[in-house]
Amino acid sequence: MSSHPLNLFSFSGKIKILHMTWLAFFISFVVWFNHAPLMLVIAQTLGMDQAQIKTILLLNVALTIPARIVIGMLVDKFGPKRTYSTLLAAGSVPCFMFAFATSFEQLALARFLLGFIGAGFVIGIRMVGEWFPAKQVGIAEGIYGGWGNFGSAAAAGMLPVLALWYGGPEGWRYAVATTGVIALLYSGIYFFSVSDTPKGSTYFKPKKAGAMEITSRGDLYFYMLMTLPLYLALTLLTWKLSTGGVALLSTPVAMGIYVLVWVLFALNIKKIIHVNKDHLKQPIAEIHRYKFKQVAILDLAYFITFGSELAVVSMLPMHFFDTFHVSQGITNVQAGLLGGSFAFINLVARPTGGWLSDKFGRKLSLSIFVTGLALGYFGMSFITPDWPIPLAVLLTMSCSCFVSGGCGAVFAMVPLIKRRMTGQIAGMVGAYGNVGGVLFLTVLAFVSPAEFFVIIAAVAGVVLLAVQFIDEPKGHMAEVQEDGTVEMIELN
Repeated sequence: MSSHPLNLFSFSGKIKILHMTWLAFFISFVVWFNHAPLMLVIAQTLGMDQAQIKTILLLNVALTIPARIVIGMLVDKFGPKRTYSTLLAAGSVPCFMFAFATSFEQLALARFLLGFIGAGFVIGIRMVGEWFPAKQVGIAEGIYGGWGNFGSAAAAGMLPVLALWYGGPEGWRYAVATTGVIALLYSGIYFFSVSDTPKGSTYFKPKKAGAMEITSRGDLYFYMLMTLPLYLALTLLTWKLSTGGVALLSTPVAMGIYVLVWVLFALNIKKIIHVNKDHLKQPIAEIHRYKFKQVAILDLAYFITFGSELAVVSMLPMHFFDTFHVSQGITNVQAGLLGGSFAFINLVARPTGGWLSDKFGRKLSLSIFVTGLALGYFGMSFITPDWPIPLAVLLTMSCSCFVSGGCGAVFAMVPLIKRRMTGQIAGMVGAYGNVGGVLFLTVLAFVSPAEFFVIIAAVAGVVLLAVQFIDEPKGHMAEVQEDGTVEMIELN
């Protein structure tokens, strides 16, 4: 693979793959967030109250945590081309269900199932990692993540306009259904337009499916420990949907889900042991080893970067309105636009984070971004009604630059750990981002916004310390061809 400067105006070779793949991610996010800008009119159509609206918003993210793990396994086994195409086509089904739901229960089920399409991000991480060399993979992954993630903002801008164009009190249904049609059509386009690897390259697959392969006994226990927060987050979500929040689930149903979640945890631990017990009986050659701490630290880094972004984007418009409505007279619409500034910067900052990682080193870049976001959030805790609004927005966007850049820096390193398990690693790291979002939003329910920002800054300080223990990727990683020969993949 060539490592010449990226010509993003090209539409051939690896650049074509990058454009086709970020567009697949973009469409998946448009579908995932197609309800958000239309929520008020949807609520009016179906006679929903505030508790039911909150339930829909929670259900939209509930399935994404386990989905990212599952999708990571599927992409490593079947390849990005088939996995992305299938996910987009399958995701159109609950999208149509949501568009034409006639009751809250139907709407809730469809939204819950649509959480699966939010895991599409993981697929492209593996695809881009296959096509770009180590010295370009950071900026390529950053473009993929930043431009694709803009699908949520595009949904906010396009869906209301589309609903008005269709017209009538139920124009929202046809607007939502249109996104499903686009996903279904693009699933076929993607399948016939891409390949999993450049011509002549091998697509390495895990030896066993169902869990990551670990290369030392100590890392095996570490891996099992790091799966625990994923199930704790699902337990927390269940609590928020029952006695701790919107009361969608009755106590018996919630208890049943608690039991199911922890039975699945036990089965996951059993599968981890099953996948790893045989090959750990014999010493593993140094050339084939990798350190699970690399995965664990990136889990934590994405927990604080993307996790905090999810939480802050959700609360910022309301926070700006509450802060400046009385003192400076801003409206709900203006507060929404100001709050949206936090996510908008993602379009540029995430690719920049990847590029800086390629240019100046992964560990150094990630350390700088986590430091910056910690200081940024701490600064945001001091915003008061007396602040000039431009100054508050400038601080918010500055903080967002470090948050989004940190996301780019995390996934600049993910493809450089173990090629055949890139999907599973990306799935676990991505899931930790959702865990962070769930945890921080739960914290917000019990503290003031100022305290909320201070808590995020404090957690970022702990993560910054953990980042100092990550190893800079260097040398080569080894993967075994089907004929038994060893291929060395450059890491720096």
